[in-house]
Amino acid sequence: MKTKIALFIGLLLVANVSFADLKIGIVNIPAVLEKAPQAEKAKKRLEQEFKPRDNQLVSQQKEIQTMQEKFKKDASVMGESQRNRMETEIQNKMRDAKRSQQEFSEDFNARRNDELGKLQKRIVESIRTIAKDQEFDLILTDGVIYSSPQMDITSQLQQKLSTMPE
Repeated sequence: MKTKIALFIGLLLVANVSFADLKIGIVNIPAVLEKAPQAEKAKKRLEQEFKPRDNQLVSQQKEIQTMQEKFKKDASVMGESQRNRMETEIQNKMRDAKRSQQEFSEDFNARRNDELGKLQKRIVESIRTIAKDQEFDLILTDGVIYSSPQMDITSQLQQKLSTMPE
């Protein structure tokens, strides 16, 4: 990142561009993501979509736990074949639960990334609109150590996102 900024500054000097003529803005993307209404709606959609599967996973875990407790309690009075059958059944259920959990995680992460991608696209579009409307020469996001409050356009971006339709 430092090399990119140094290269940019070097290019400005070579092109004889005065820093006084530049209009630079800064955007705090994590703050935007935290407060964007689209992010909250996406979170609620994900929760709604994955809640039934999450409940099913919790139910599977409870069933396995109940079976394990029953096995511990009754193992001493069970016959060997019954004990082996129950151990196999518990192991199979644990394997199925682990597979279901992994599938759930993969599906959830894929959907979350999809939602995040849509939101990031809206954010970039909004930043470009603000940059064009207010004639910014450069807008920076990540890697900024310090900027004066006058350069921070995060609140403008948040305001623009809040007025955008879903």
